[in-house]
Amino acid sequence: MSLSREILATYRGPGAVVARLLSQGQREDRALMLVMAACALFFIAQMPALARDAYIGGVDLNPMLGGALLAWLVIAPLMFYLIAFVTFLVAKVFRSRITAYGARFALFWALLAASPLVLLNGLVAGFLGAGLQLTLVGLLWFAVFLWFWIAGFDAARRQVAEVPA
Repeated sequence: MSLSREILATYRGPGAVVARLLSQGQREDRALMLVMAACALFFIAQMPALARDAYIGGVDLNPMLGGALLAWLVIAPLMFYLIAFVTFLVAKVFRSRITAYGARFALFWALLAASPLVLLNGLVAGFLGAGLQLTLVGLLWFAVFLWFWIAGFDAARRQVAEVPA
C-alpha cells in the first residue's frame, strides 16, 4: 500500500497499520525515512507562522527558516530517537517484550501519520496567529498523535508477545 493510503488507514485503525508494517520485517532505513519525512513535514508546517512573524516583526525570514530547518531536520530526529529509546527502557522496566525497533517505529509512524494535522496547525498559525483556533487544532493534533503512538506501541508489543521465545 502507498504511504498516503497507509496514513489514511491509520485514522481508522492505527494498531493494525503498525502491525502490518512491522510484519514486513525490521528495516532501520524505513524507520529513519519515517522520522525524516515527519520532521520535513513539521518544518513545512512551520513556514506560514515564521513568515507571519517575520512580516509582523519586520525581520528577515531567511535566518528564521534556516534555524527551523536545522532544528527540524538535524536536532529533532535525534531527539525523537532519544524519546523512543527512553520509552523502550520504561517498557522494559515494566517487563514489556517490545523491541527497540518496535518502540522506534511506533513513535515515528505516529509522528508521520499525524502530520496532516500538523500541516493544518501550521496554516492556522500562519493565517490566524495565536488564539483559540490554534489551541484547538494543536490539542486535536496532540490527541491524535497520542492515540496513534499508544495504539502502535501496543501493536508492536503484542506482535513480539505472539512470537514464541
